[in-house]
Amino acid sequence: MRLKSSLIPTRPQWWPTGLLKMEADKIRQTFLDFFAQRKHRVVPSAPLVTEDPSVLLTTAGMQPFKKYFLGETSPFGPRVTSCQKCFRTSDIEQVGDESHLTFLEMLGNFSFGDYFKEAAATWALELLSESYGLPLERLRFTYFKGEGSLPADLEIKEIWQKLGIDSSVILPYGRADNFWGPTGRSGPCGPTTEIHYDLTGQPCSRGDQCQPGCGCGRFVEVWNLVFNQYYQDESGNLSDLKQVGIDTGMGLERLALAVQGVNSIFETDLFQPMIERFDPGRKNYHRQPAPYRILVDHLRGLVFLASEGIEPSNVDRGYVLRRIVRRLIETVEELGIEPEKISLSLEQLEEQYSSVYPELKGSAARAEKVLNQEKERLSRAVKKGLAQLAGPGRQISGQEAFKLYSTYGLSPQELKKQGYQFDQVELERAIEAHKEVSRRGAEKKFGGHGLKEGSASPGADSIKKLHTATHLLQAALREVLGSGVHQKGSDINAERLRFDFSFGRALTEAELAAVNRRVNQMIQSGLSVKKSRMSLEEAKAKGALIIEGQTYPAEVDVYAIINADGSICSQEVCAGPHVENTQELGCFNIVKEQSSSAGIRRIKAVLKDD
Repeated sequence: MRLKSSLIPTRPQWWPTGLLKMEADKIRQTFLDFFAQRKHRVVPSAPLVTEDPSVLLTTAGMQPFKKYFLGETSPFGPRVTSCQKCFRTSDIEQVGDESHLTFLEMLGNFSFGDYFKEAAATWALELLSESYGLPLERLRFTYFKGEGSLPADLEIKEIWQKLGIDSSVILPYGRADNFWGPTGRSGPCGPTTEIHYDLTGQPCSRGDQCQPGCGCGRFVEVWNLVFNQYYQDESGNLSDLKQVGIDTGMGLERLALAVQGVNSIFETDLFQPMIERFDPGRKNYHRQPAPYRILVDHLRGLVFLASEGIEPSNVDRGYVLRRIVRRLIETVEELGIEPEKISLSLEQLEEQYSSVYPELKGSAARAEKVLNQEKERLSRAVKKGLAQLAGPGRQISGQEAFKLYSTYGLSPQELKKQGYQFDQVELERAIEAHKEVSRRGAEKKFGGHGLKEGSASPGADSIKKLHTATHLLQAALREVLGSGVHQKGSDINAERLRFDFSFGRALTEAELAAVNRRVNQMIQSGLSVKKSRMSLEEAKAKGALIIEGQTYPAEVDVYAIINADGSICSQEVCAGPHVENTQELGCFNIVKEQSSSAGIRRIKAVLKDD
């Protein structure tokens, strides 16, 4: 018995079907056909190179449709569905694990002032359970539990229950998990409901606490349904949208993982045939999967970026391409892959995807040209680094090896390949000493710069203000540039702050102005700063930002900067100290933005009296 999409029965009779071994091409087409049958216009993917000034590349399925959520008439009608090409620059370094990708395909259905929560949830459940055959007992549902002045979205919880979902698997989460948007500093936003798939059926050591977001790998988020019902202005104030809207996103790769019943996106038919070509029988892959995952992801990303005419460079989109190509070259050399296999794989990728994305025709040749040019450039960089070595001998110190590694990017493996010998123990000591210096620097920054609460040392008041300003700066950067921005370190004295963060290019003048303006808006709003003591796990669960690679005690201080409506503006694990109200800071001014190292930008800023 099929669920009638126009009706919502109290207890629908779901098919007791198992997983359907459906290929990715059919999964993609099934999604588009499903919504086409429900009066959605199928819209081709927009380019990766976007006109949206807030991002380098298209990162979400809704990006091409943003203006229609704000009331502009859609030329496609009020119902739209698409499979959008997306590229996530923030995930480059994470590729190699079981779930991260750079390039991905985002399936979505959208409503501009037409249907809302009930229809969206009904169709989502029908598609997943009947069209794809996902067993209901493996699904978990989350909803927005409310935060500050924002009410809980009990409506969607009741809809899921009305559709026959047991309340025990409908779970409440806060704003960090179940409230989307806006992109940039202003725009449409609203509560979300997420559908997660249970990959293993077995809880980890947390037992009943092993739920979506656990981090153990048991659950994967399959679909996110966003209910755009608010507009957020540049000051963070929310108002009701004139028309509500639906924006959903479901990654094809994650959906294929669930539908095909495998343990990793790299075990789906989107990747396994290519991995098999590089490693017949996949024996090496099973022993060491990370380099093969990097290889196939970056090859795919290269083909799609090259198809849009992007060329490697040290700025903007070109820098993104250069990063993945350089990493691709290193991985190819590490695995010993023959150039002929790389050429063949590029051609096969073009053939695999050009029926869906016709603009990919000819991309294999462009991608191979980019790859060969970057090999030559990298070879010159290696020669430049080796030229720094004194004398003709092939024996160098561990300290010299470390300098070549840290300054020129010459890895120990590359040095050995070039015939150089060095003391491995001395190199490892140099690396550890460097890490220790970095750790102490981090402790200086993230531990309050040696200041204690109430310190009367010279410059203490100024340092405390600048310390608080770094929290506002990170919040503003994440608003303007996206949540892929993460703090990588900083230094503060009584005169200025220096803040390092992950970002792959120089900021434009408009972006710098927007960040500067946003920090001053938060200062002028007179936001309160609250300190709370809690366990590290609780802090993470509340969405407090931590520093990757930093060691924290079991109990930590969390400093939250609170908006006037009670919502969180900034929330970080930090040892303090901080001011009690942002109005104490005066006027914030960015004085310089520059590169700190590859993929890391640096901002210097000062505070002045109003």
